[in-house]
Amino acid sequence: MNALMKSTRKLADALRGLEFSPPVAQVYRPLDYAWQPHQLYLQRFGSGPKRVLFLGMNPGPFGMAQTGVPFGEITAVRDWMGIQAAVAKPPCEHPKRPIDGFACQRSEVSGQRLWGLFAARYPHAADFFADHFVQNFCPLVWMSASGANLTPDKLAAADMQPVEDACLTHLREVIELLRPSYLVGVGGFAETRLRLAAAACGSTAVIGRVLHPSPASPAANRGWAAAATHQIQALGVWSV
Repeated sequence: MNALMKSTRKLADALRGLEFSPPVAQVYRPLDYAWQPHQLYLQRFGSGPKRVLFLGMNPGPFGMAQTGVPFGEITAVRDWMGIQAAVAKPPCEHPKRPIDGFACQRSEVSGQRLWGLFAARYPHAADFFADHFVQNFCPLVWMSASGANLTPDKLAAADMQPVEDACLTHLREVIELLRPSYLVGVGGFAETRLRLAAAACGSTAVIGRVLHPSPASPAANRGWAAAATHQIQALGVWSV
């Protein structure tokens, strides 16, 4: 088991027993029920060092929640990364948010956009992952009683504190293991956490962000790939 995998298992253990107050009704933990594909992702692509670390916020309901891979749009994970493995069911499944694994018929638009951009520049996944890596800050999915996805900012601060502590510890360890020169947040939330973790471990990496590819963002719907490419180039990560 590589060092990144050990750190990831430690994070999953730290988060497993946490409970959350309303509006949270259910919590999915993909690092438990979708560990097999996530393990393959770490084994195949997580060996350091990496020049660039991209960081997302937490799993989407049709991405990592289904495949165990950050921003895990199924076609990108299966066809570009070459990863497909058994995905179990969470202990308590919401009827409106079934976990179908790689049989899921829904598309994760954020993952489609993010991995689509990377695949367009690097047709072979191994070339991308030779010096890039992508992960989420937090591996938990929160849902309301209606099944609506809840982002971390919608949760009680007291509930989030142990989550923040465990996830920041893990992120600091990831930065120490991968030793990236660039830390790129996918959205402002992730950029803030990268700055906190980098300060904690003394990283001198260049830190910035790209526009989040969520379809809930009007700006992302006006040509996300071009905007993100410009931001990545402006940071010095990619050449113009």
